[in-house]
Amino acid sequence: MSRIPLGVLDLIPVPTGSTVADALHHTIDLARQTERLGYARYWFAEHHLNPGLAGVSPAVVLALTASATSTIRIGSGAVQLGHRTALSTVEEFGLIDALHPGRLDLGLGRSAGAPAPRPDGAEPFEGYTPNGLRIPPRFSFAHLLGHPNVALQRTLLNLPGARPQDYAEQVEDVLALLRGEYRSPEGLAAHAVPGEGADVEVWILGSSGGQSAETAGRHGLPFAANYHVTPATVLEAAEGYRAAFKPSARLDRPYLSVSADVVVAPDDASARELAAGYAPWVRSIRTAEGAIPFPAPDEARALTAGWSEADHALVADRVETQFTGSPQTVADQLERLQEATGADELLITTITHDHADRVRSYRLLAEEWARR
Repeated sequence: MSRIPLGVLDLIPVPTGSTVADALHHTIDLARQTERLGYARYWFAEHHLNPGLAGVSPAVVLALTASATSTIRIGSGAVQLGHRTALSTVEEFGLIDALHPGRLDLGLGRSAGAPAPRPDGAEPFEGYTPNGLRIPPRFSFAHLLGHPNVALQRTLLNLPGARPQDYAEQVEDVLALLRGEYRSPEGLAAHAVPGEGADVEVWILGSSGGQSAETAGRHGLPFAANYHVTPATVLEAAEGYRAAFKPSARLDRPYLSVSADVVVAPDDASARELAAGYAPWVRSIRTAEGAIPFPAPDEARALTAGWSEADHALVADRVETQFTGSPQTVADQLERLQEATGADELLITTITHDHADRVRSYRLLAEEWARR
């Protein structure tokens, strides 16, 4: 199993009692440590208006991390195209590539929101795969779409009156600008400098078998499927991508990465203790409060003491698909995920209250993975 590379997805968490500056210093340290441990990639997510997450600009933190590392690939997981232009995205990554050529992954995603429905309207699989991977019931994001906080985020991220470009069209513009082949509908050429000819690896990230998976497949791009946020639809995302795949100059076969939320400690009980803050943290996201600073275990128990059945149900799919335990326990779970999805890589995201515990989690996992 060690032939399956492991990557890192960093949300730049801000635990209780710490600051954004602390979080950024910890991120740079973690990037250095995981590079030494043999992780293949280090990606940054993009989130906004979350008190407990500092990852608001992948390009900025990429530039900082590139200067602190030397071999690990670094990238976005993902840039949210809904409030950006193709040109600004290509220019930003082209600028970083100019000083750190050949190390960048440009992961492209749609803006946060409900996953696209399956094109055929079929219900996703639910239960356990033959090898024991948990596929929980599909979570509905409907209650978030009309929430005032979600509307406020859209208002603040977009210029007044701006209408987001169709995602598939925008991806095509990104690719054309990178190749130096962009033409406007009127036939005018545009050349992004920096950006044109940049040696960046373009990825598509998605949660279902809908537009993102289809776009990745049609262009022959690598695809990252999202088990750690939408575990119910990971199988259909992988299936939709492979069904749509057409060979390209970059890839002659589909190439799939799958994300997982992981906490590793010397034993199962210790790992469960470190992961105690996960449920209230997820609840804060799914109520549109915005991700709270990640709580310490005692704080987490106080936050969940008065929870109702509805509170537990709100986070159940995420909690039961978080891989927590000893190195052996978690590596076994990751093997199930890889086998069930046919993933070529796995992307690991880990959040704990204390930075040392987070570093140790990645170290223990890397050591166990190398033994397999």
